[in-house]
Amino acid sequence: MELMPHRDTSYSDDFAGLLQLVAFLRGPKGCPWDKEQTRESLKRQFIEEAYEAVEAMDNSDTQSLTEELGDVLLHIAFQMRIASEQDHFSPSDVFRTLQEKLVRRHPHVFGSADAKDAGEV
Repeated sequence: MELMPHRDTSYSDDFAGLLQLVAFLRGPKGCPWDKEQTRESLKRQFIEEAYEAVEAMDNSDTQSLTEELGDVLLHIAFQMRIASEQDHFSPSDVFRTLQEKLVRRHPHVFGSADAKDAGEV
């Protein structure tokens, strides 16, 4: 499939670029299929992509793992976009909540607790 030259297809190669691309795909000039998707309609595919990523890990197939992690990230971006469209939460809420959890779960790194090895953690 050839890309249409009049459409901007340049997005940064980071999570912010993926979020922008998903927003475009669900927007007025986007894809009818992408626009119709809901949390419910994407659940089965989300699980399938996670299993495919695990299979690539089991097979030590880094090329497939690269693709499958991208598919998992796409589903995460989809869920974040749908939530944002419905004013449930924003991508920033997800990142902030995750960062707070990581800091809270690592008092041996960010607090005064000591852990000399993984067993002590």
